[in-house]
Amino acid sequence: MAKGKQTPRQKMINLMYLVFIAMMALNIDVEIIRSYYDSTRSLNATRLLTEEKNEDIFEKTLEAKAQQVPDTYAQPWEQYKVLKEKINVLVKFAQDSKDVVKKNSDFHDKDPKTGKDMDISENFSALNNNEATTEYFFKEGDENTPSANALELKKKMDDVKNYINSTFGNNPQLQKLVDRANASLSAEYANGKSPNGKTWFQNKFYHQPLIAAISNLEIIQNDARNVQSDALALMLQEKVDASIKFTSYEAIVSAPTDVQAGKKAEAVIMLGNYSNSNKISISGVSRQENGKGYLPLNTGGIGEKKIGGVITLTDATGKAQQFPFTHTYNVIAGPQQVKLEQGLLLSADKMNVMYRGLQNPVSGSILGADNAQLSLTASSGSVSSAGKGKWNIKPTTGNTINLTLSGTDPTGKRVSQVFEYRIKNVPPPQGQMRGQNSLTMPATSIKNQTVQAAIPDFDFPVSFTVTEFMVKVPGKAAMLVKGNTLDAAEGLLKNVRPGDVVSIIEIKATAQGLEGPVKRITPIVINVP
Repeated sequence: MAKGKQTPRQKMINLMYLVFIAMMALNIDVEIIRSYYDSTRSLNATRLLTEEKNEDIFEKTLEAKAQQVPDTYAQPWEQYKVLKEKINVLVKFAQDSKDVVKKNSDFHDKDPKTGKDMDISENFSALNNNEATTEYFFKEGDENTPSANALELKKKMDDVKNYINSTFGNNPQLQKLVDRANASLSAEYANGKSPNGKTWFQNKFYHQPLIAAISNLEIIQNDARNVQSDALALMLQEKVDASIKFTSYEAIVSAPTDVQAGKKAEAVIMLGNYSNSNKISISGVSRQENGKGYLPLNTGGIGEKKIGGVITLTDATGKAQQFPFTHTYNVIAGPQQVKLEQGLLLSADKMNVMYRGLQNPVSGSILGADNAQLSLTASSGSVSSAGKGKWNIKPTTGNTINLTLSGTDPTGKRVSQVFEYRIKNVPPPQGQMRGQNSLTMPATSIKNQTVQAAIPDFDFPVSFTVTEFMVKVPGKAAMLVKGNTLDAAEGLLKNVRPGDVVSIIEIKATAQGLEGPVKRITPIVINVP
């Protein structure tokens, strides 16, 4: 074909052949860019999910710990807030950079006329354009001269990395955070070893098409948010050994409040949640076994007595944390002394307060007298008899209730005494699944679960039947489910992926043993591993 004079027909065939080859090459480029763009959008979605988890779960947990145990967690919380602000600045600058190079490349997410999403083929020229990226990151397009924008990006990356090194570099518990920051938030190659002799900026942005530039910037944003997530997780874990699992600390004393003179009695002291670690020591007790302290109580004389001591926990850094405890108990007369004593007694059978809307059982007695002859009246609410020296009290309005116990003492004298009790509202119920309100389980198991409601550690016979609730998964509208099982939400739950958080919210239930409407039930949080 190259020799001799070509006919017009042959020239047309040759031209069509060249056009065909060009169209094939163009089609391949479009598909490559489409794949690259889809990956970048997936990275963006992952980053937004990481940001949501950081703020809604880990960050709130660290803040709560700072308030509950300030000696241990106040400083990490303050350090984290500084780190978060620096990362926010870096992520925003990277986002602003993406917006500028998109605009300068004439890239449009939406059609200016219709408002619909633009197809990749419509943005092919913009995504394939390398001029805007080169001009933005290199002064006058010179590959050896980074622009002010490039230097600013490097400065913000270095600011995050340097803060992590200076703040956490000497803490072995946070070494993984330091290593990750040094590896992922650096605008220079480690030890100056470039894979091709070019600088980091040249490989990332010089004569790179727009799609490569926005992808590289998205990776920087992702790495920054992952470093933030690592910092939160390690700050929450680094204060205790891996073998000691505590979400909060509180000294627990288990002992009777009233004991009989001459009778043996004992107090049990522990740090809740229970742990038998040898990192825990307890002072003020006679012996310690498996993380519990035991102390024989002094019952030698009638009256109020106190015990106290300190629980000491040595954390993973070697720092000793101390948790003081105190307990007050009363030594009362035994049965042999009852006939010789005079006075009135009244005690709540289950608690030292009255709950509004419930039948609160109480017992009363006069030492040495017949309890069948006692009477009880209340300043408000209602009183009903439940046997000899026993009544049920149902408070209504107000914050306190006065109960007047009257009877005849062993000498035949008519006596009465007023006892004041606090009135409290019934605690709000807690949404639960497998007895927990926050749990971790595979996505495939969620549809088989049942939603319950209960008031934790409540001694009264109050129960709940769940009638409806809403299921919320990331990226989808919440779904209303009738009843108490999740099988109806199976279709929605198919969208759940590892790392997602499924929330059970707006739980409605009916109550048995409780008057009045059921208070708002707290949600259930399910973490998908």
